[in-house]
Amino acid sequence: MEERWTIAQIFDRALLSPIQIYVGVALLLLAVNSQAAAQQGITDDRIIFGQSAAFDGPASSLGTDYRNGLLAAFNEVNRAGGIDGRRLELISYNDGYEPEQAIENTNRLIKDDQVFALVGQVGTPTAQSAQPIAQKNNIPFVGAFTGVSFLRNPALRNVVNFRASYDQEAEALIDYLTGDLGLNKIGVLYQDDTFGRAGLTGINLALRRRNLQPAADGTYMRNTTAVKRALLSIRKSDPDAVVIVGAYKPTAAFIQTALSIGVDPVFAALSFVGGSALAAELDAIDQSVFVSQVVPLFEDIPLATRFKTALDNYSPDTAANFIAFEGYIVGRLLITALQKIGPIPTREKFIELFNKDTRFDLDGLELTYGPDDNQGSDEVYLTEIGKDGSFTAVERKNSE
Repeated sequence: MEERWTIAQIFDRALLSPIQIYVGVALLLLAVNSQAAAQQGITDDRIIFGQSAAFDGPASSLGTDYRNGLLAAFNEVNRAGGIDGRRLELISYNDGYEPEQAIENTNRLIKDDQVFALVGQVGTPTAQSAQPIAQKNNIPFVGAFTGVSFLRNPALRNVVNFRASYDQEAEALIDYLTGDLGLNKIGVLYQDDTFGRAGLTGINLALRRRNLQPAADGTYMRNTTAVKRALLSIRKSDPDAVVIVGAYKPTAAFIQTALSIGVDPVFAALSFVGGSALAAELDAIDQSVFVSQVVPLFEDIPLATRFKTALDNYSPDTAANFIAFEGYIVGRLLITALQKIGPIPTREKFIELFNKDTRFDLDGLELTYGPDDNQGSDEVYLTEIGKDGSFTAVERKNSE
């Protein structure tokens, strides 16, 4: 028969006294906390993340909105006691959407601030310059606000993507324009850098699948709204539609200038444009604009309701939008991953979690990762900006 002992019997038979056992347990717990605290970016009461993003200039709304979403998620978990008693904190530096400043900020976050992980990098050119630094230091690089293909390489063990790729967004937009709307003469405006060319590549691939090619294309320089020359070049082809790969200010400038000179094709843009910021810039033009999104409309899933509550608790005067929602989702992903790891988080445990088959259910939004897949979601949602600036889901005629 199995013998069972009470705690008192264990004390009676132990060589150590109850006081000695209590001290031993306390020392053991102290050692556990010290082991966690020894991990860079983690103290007894904090886990520190770092962000380099645009907080001024023509792309400033993108960085600001993403940061608000992250902090709404962090504030939500901190109000509930944090992760094993540790508060989540975010250190954010402005890079103005410029790669050189992103490099400086990333080195500062790693060397001086000693953050646990980097999160919420905004933009392809800045991510391209910051990611190798994170990889060299074996630091998690999480939730970059870009759909560029090179970050989807599963060989980059430290990279964790949330969103669908630009190729997937381009495919969804081109499929809608050519299939549902029956448009074949499609022009492209793109930012003249790695972001714009990544989007252009996706558009070209989608067009080639349909035996088409761009009717015309034009470029503008990053962090400017100098789009008139591109518009004049694209106008010559009399396109049925123009797909735009750019940020919200130059995109709005292009659309408004085009309409002012009588050029009125169907306009569409990839999600990086920042749909809500674009709607505000357009100021209720008399024409709808289509935008691909990587997050659902706010009323579609329970996660959206929780997001709006969390954002209101963090910053009551901040309006909910798609980019803040994306930031919140990435914040929730970080939180859930840390909860899965347990009370002694390390960077390697965090990275390993995303390099094996792992599923996350964020209140109805399911994300999956594995050894050959560092992108949690493949979903693309098509939306339309109405004349009043509101968004509606696009109903597909040819959807399966």
